Amino acid sequence: MGKLALAAKVTHVPSMYLSELPGKHHGCRQAAIDGHKEISRRCRELGVDTIVVFDTHWLVNSAYHINCNDHFQGVYTSHELPHFIRDMEYEYDGNPVLGNLIAEEAISSGVRAQAHAISTLTLEYGTLVPMRYMNSDRHFKVVSISAFCTVHDFADSRRMGEAVRRAIEKYDGTVAVLASGSLSHRFIDDQRAEQGMNAWTREFDEQMDHRVVKLWREGKFAEFCRMLPEYADYCYGEGNMHDTVMLLGLMGWDQYQGKVEFITDLFPSSGTGQVNAVFPLARTA
Repeated sequence: MGKLALAAKVTHVPSMYLSELPGKHHGCRQAAIDGHKEISRRCRELGVDTIVVFDTHWLVNSAYHINCNDHFQGVYTSHELPHFIRDMEYEYDGNPVLGNLIAEEAISSGVRAQAHAISTLTLEYGTLVPMRYMNSDRHFKVVSISAFCTVHDFADSRRMGEAVRRAIEKYDGTVAVLASGSLSHRFIDDQRAEQGMNAWTREFDEQMDHRVVKLWREGKFAEFCRMLPEYADYCYGEGNMHDTVMLLGLMGWDQYQGKVEFITDLFPSSGTGQVNAVFPLARTA
């Protein structure tokens, strides 16, 4: 019987890669990078063999998709932000066994899910950025699941998260799950982009993000789940926050009462709100 060992909401801001490079932004995201490395350390300590990522940079317009390739290798440049991420080399191993189990469980619950082993289906940076800092030595296998869901119901994304949990329980191994995406996600206006590198776009978004962090710290997920559709809408949630819906489906939805641990405290990046946060696995307080 498989084991879910760690679940987290993580940032994937491309300024983390920029933070590595010489120049005026060198070191600007070190706290976020350190948070990823701490999550990696915990996963290794817990015996994790595979990391499943709900990737809000994998945009899909129909169905839910699971990348079940057994190997990933390439050089990535972001079309969206090539001045932030360019020529980033990567190589990771996949886990088709777990990926196909997830698809089977999702389909059995009525979710329109598809598993793919297509060599030209590459990874998006919602997966690549966390793996850069958590998995540079290829210690973990990787399964990436689309979470920028443009025409999808929260109810289906919740069922997708539940299916991932069931698949893990059937899998012969130990798994961590990452919801890779922001809190608020209203990018700063272009003319203010440079000065807004470390700011929220709107006061409303900043105040809402702080309120959500407080709810998570206190384990008030019944309240959070009720507000989630409006929060995702009013604060421009990344991928409409389907990654967060999937994560909470995995954790028990509004019955979950775990008090979230913030490995990297809430910070702004180019107008958006970001965290690295570990969700305790107990479903009740």
